[in-house]
Amino acid sequence: MNFDTLRALADRAALFTALRQDQLVAAVDDLGEHRWSVDLSAGVFTFAADADPSRTLQATPHLIASIAPGPRSLMWSWALPESYDTTVADRLRTYGEQHGIAELTAGEVALPDGDDGDSALSSLAHLVGGAAVEITGLSPYYIANVGDTRAVILLDAAVPTLSVSTAVQALPRVLAGLTMRDPRASVWDLSRLAGWRLEWADESFSAAVVSDATGTATFRFDEHARISGIESTLTGA
Repeated sequence: MNFDTLRALADRAALFTALRQDQLVAAVDDLGEHRWSVDLSAGVFTFAADADPSRTLQATPHLIASIAPGPRSLMWSWALPESYDTTVADRLRTYGEQHGIAELTAGEVALPDGDDGDSALSSLAHLVGGAAVEITGLSPYYIANVGDTRAVILLDAAVPTLSVSTAVQALPRVLAGLTMRDPRASVWDLSRLAGWRLEWADESFSAAVVSDATGTATFRFDEHARISGIESTLTGA
């Protein structure tokens, strides 16, 4: 399988996902040098500062998938032999059944030929993470390297809810390193996933106005649906 459908799902959530990953990076960077640990049975994922292990960032982990170069396959957590709570991963399978997406309904999915190098495995792991965010609404995600295997884990409540104010401050940095196939659709999906209000400026969708308790931001689009400008009014909440 070439994972084109997963790529389309991840692309739609690209802006929201990038902002959430940026929040996670900032929160973890505040710890300085750190290490991570996870207890899936207890439902605890922890980042702890090396200098002071009492300084931690914790979240509820949801194992989504495991990607391994040995068998050259992706396995969804509900198909793994270990016994974990797969309630969240099951939502991806249900979505796949509802929409006829084979990549989400087969327990083990073979990797395309040649896609077993470190870069390819990491790219696929981020693709799965983005698709999982789009389907479940949970974020951010973490790619845990366990030997040569990549484990994709959604981290529930790792960082605060994304606000318009937080997003506006991060957008210049995030957009500089982000490629979106359909920026206008990604802005719409950002609003949906973040729980903001959205109004289109006109029938040609030349601009989208998003808002929450922390402020308002207007995304303007050019004739190719690319973001051409962002204006904001923030309340400081």
